[in-house]
Formats: sequence, C-alpha cells, structure tokens
Amino acid sequence: MSVRAQLAALALVAVCVPVGAILASGVVMLKPHEFTVILVVAGISVLVALAGALALGRLILRPLASLRSASTSLAGGDLTARAPEHGPRELRELSSSFNEMAASLEKLFDARRELVAWASHDLRTPLASLRAMIEALEDDLAEPGEYLEAIRTQTDILSGLVDDLIELARIDAGALTLELRETTLEDLVARCLSSLDAEARARGVELASRGEAVVRIAPDKVERVLMNLLANAVRHSPPQGAVSVVLEPDTDHVVVAVEDTGNGLAPDAPERMFDRFWRDDDSRTRASGGAGLGLAIARGLVQAHGGTIWAENRKGGGARVSFTLPLVR
Repeated sequence: MSVRAQLAALALVAVCVPVGAILASGVVMLKPHEFTVILVVAGISVLVALAGALALGRLILRPLASLRSASTSLAGGDLTARAPEHGPRELRELSSSFNEMAASLEKLFDARRELVAWASHDLRTPLASLRAMIEALEDDLAEPGEYLEAIRTQTDILSGLVDDLIELARIDAGALTLELRETTLEDLVARCLSSLDAEARARGVELASRGEAVVRIAPDKVERVLMNLLANAVRHSPPQGAVSVVLEPDTDHVVVAVEDTGNGLAPDAPERMFDRFWRDDDSRTRASGGAGLGLAIARGLVQAHGGTIWAENRKGGGARVSFTLPLVR
C-alpha cells in the first residue's frame, strides 16, 4: 500500500470513529430530521478529511519521489546524484543522510580510481625495465650475470609495491588485524634505530632517542610506521645532521616524535604528505625508491590504534613528524 493510501486510511479511521460514535448517539437521542442533518455533516467531514489526507500525502510524497529518483541514479552509477533537502524535518534529515552517504561513496570511488591509476603507473616502470633486460638476454646482447642484481632490485620494488597495495586495501576495508600486547616502546625504538644505523653512518647522520613508555600496540605495525618515518628523516637530513626519536607520555597516550635537522617541510607538505602517491618532498621521490604509499599506510596504521599523526616544521630548523599511541593504564 502506498504512503498516500495509508494516510487516507488513517484520516478515514480518525474521522469515522468519532463520527460513528456521534451518529450512534444521535439515533438514540435525536429526532429523524435532526439526525439527517448530522448525517450530512458527517459525510462532508469524511470527504474533507480524505481530501486533506490526499493533499498532505502529495506534499509528503514529493520529496520522497525526489529521494527515490536520486537513489535510482546513484544505483545506476551516477555518483553525483543528490537528493533535495526540503519537506518535513524527518525527510530533510533522511535526504541529508543520503547525500552524506553519496558524497562518501563518490570520494571512495575517486580514491580507488586514483589508486589504480597511480599503481598502474608505478608498476609500469619496473616491468618495463625487466622486459628490456629479458629482451637483451634473449637477443644475446648481455650475459645473465650482468642483469642478475638489477633484476633482483626491480623484483624487490614490485614486491614492495604489491605488499603496500595489499596493506592499504586492508586498511580501507577495515580488515586490518591488530595483535595488541603490552610493549616497552623504547625497546622497539632501539630496534628501529639499530636497523637504520648502517645507512645513517653512510650518510653521516647521527641517531638518538630519549624518553620511555609502556604501550598496548601491535608491535609489527608500529615498527613499520616508525621505520618509515625514520628512513624518510635520515634521507632528508644533510651530512653531519641528526635524527631523534622523542617519547612524550601524556595522560592516556604517548606522543612519538621523529625529528630531523634537514631543510624542513614545504608550505603545503604537512597537509598533503600523508596522501597516497604524493612525492613533492625529497623523501618521497622515485630516486629514493618510494612509491608514495609509506606515509599513507603509516596514517592508516596509527589510526587503527586509535591515534593521530601529523607533521610540522621545528622552530630550530628541520621537520618533526609525530603520532600518538595509547598508554597502558
């Protein structure tokens, strides 16, 4: 049954019940000619009620029809479809919720299209290199040993990109599994600094850390975040520079900050550096082997722990990238 028919039936019941009671009383208490007058008035009242219900139904159905049209367009693939927000308060709220959902879907599909486009672009370069080396070997233009190291490097790049895309897909789908346990954060920081010690020495960069905290985290995920931030900081620091990890416990969380003594961030970098495939700063160029997914994944992993991540320039020069983790109470 349509909404209009339901409103008409409701109006009919609302009018007929009291009118029926009045007519029943009139049969007992009134004379025949007086009862006839009441009967006519009752019939007119019923007709007016039905007309009012139909008019009200038309008024209510108009925004509902617009909402149905917008939902049909959205289901048909038109992600720009929006419902007009007018009519009764409940319908305005329903239209507003629909429009928010449609905007979220449009943003999600735009992100997926961008991800596919950039991933295809980044996959093409190592694949082209591998194809060129294979063709050279097939044409006896080189010995296999000459390209062995280059093939391994390009394969590692492809493998890393595929792993990053899988991790990003898990984050987007909310399917990321976190095996949380109490961890001494300074030990995790020490492992990360030890892993980067050789590269830092080669670049003449000093590594240091200070602070301590006990947190409840998935250590492998946080280690990945910290390794990404430290690697960027080391590559961004000049010779004789320094990179530090600072732990600053607060009431219910700890701030983990990675500081460097480089040239700092460009004006738009703090807002954009966690976007996927963004490479406008020196630490996210193809020359360093990055696909521009590391910081986007870091943001997703931090948010999965209930934390936030942000970047800023230090007053004394250089950059500072910070994120929060929950403390063990």
